[in-house]
Amino acid sequence: MALHIHEAWILLFVIPALVTPAAISHEDYPADEGDQTSSNDNLIFDDYRGKGCVDDSGFVYKLGERFFPGHSNCPCVCTEDGPVCDQPECPKIHPKCTKVEHNGCCPECKEVKNFCEYHGKNYKILEEFKPSPCEWCRCEPSNEVHCVVADCAVPECVNPVYEPEQCCPVCKNG
Repeated sequence: MALHIHEAWILLFVIPALVTPAAISHEDYPADEGDQTSSNDNLIFDDYRGKGCVDDSGFVYKLGERFFPGHSNCPCVCTEDGPVCDQPECPKIHPKCTKVEHNGCCPECKEVKNFCEYHGKNYKILEEFKPSPCEWCRCEPSNEVHCVVADCAVPECVNPVYEPEQCCPVCKNG
């Protein structure tokens, strides 16, 4: 048994040494003229100019074929001069847009914000509300909340009192 293992090891080391690059002819593995080099140290990759287009990941497309390079949603067409890609001038997304879809070449707004958010609550456009007894607020069409704080007159008494649900202090003792 030990003799057979020893002979197998010799075969593993001797057979690869017998097969040299000169033993493999170019007829065994035909290649394009561009692939053949005089030195084994240089690698030459196919030139696809005039034959096809290569995207960012190395995928090759035929002439006339449509493809989407990289992370773009805009299509390209493979031509003899290389890829020709749609570069439309996309409309700007509305600042009130809350839902944008990127299915086509240009992003599209699918939902527009039509409310205001103030201290965690939502209010309709033009809705008026009082977050506190001294504040009066309104949800503006710009989706911004504008508030006015009451300006209380100085009470004309010694010990003014603040009553619940009232903004300004009142004089109870004259």
